[in-house]
Amino acid sequence: MTVARWHDWEGQGLEHCVCLENGDGLSLEGVVAGTRHGTYGGHYFVRTDAAFRTREVRLEYVDGPSLHVEADEHGNWRDIIGNRSLPTLDGCFDVDIGITPATNTLPIKRLNLRDEERREIAVAYVPLPDQVAGDFLPQRAEQRYTCITRGHRYRYEGLFRGFTADLVIDDFGLVLDYPDTFRRVL
Repeated sequence: MTVARWHDWEGQGLEHCVCLENGDGLSLEGVVAGTRHGTYGGHYFVRTDAAFRTREVRLEYVDGPSLHVEADEHGNWRDIIGNRSLPTLDGCFDVDIGITPATNTLPIKRLNLRDEERREIAVAYVPLPDQVAGDFLPQRAEQRYTCITRGHRYRYEGLFRGFTADLVIDDFGLVLDYPDTFRRVL
């Protein structure tokens, strides 16, 4: 078990995340008192399989919307609350929850990139509260990960929004610093 805490870059807000990894996969569970794009509270849970493919995601915003989705080993997603398939997410093996840097760990572990190797992926992006329009469901988003120094530094590119950040990670694969966004405090 690994415990991590982050606050936003300016030292506001707080997140507490517990990460468990065993032979069956990885789970991330956290609570966030966030300040990016307004103030909000949220609780998330993510579970992967042994290959670090996302299999379940739950997120509840305090006094706001909730989501619960699952994916199979082929990247086929289902909205559990609405009891419907989500074909726009077909082929997404990772989730990116906008309120936390913890989910960057998932593609870093799953892709297992070598130095200077890069890979473009599609992820199920879970929006921040102020980005929710209509149904609260993940949206398909294109991203790129580049290994700068294996096990220590990765470049994240949110191709869907033109954003780039060099991420420093710990031995578990969790983000230490996410420039201009999150800073690790534990």
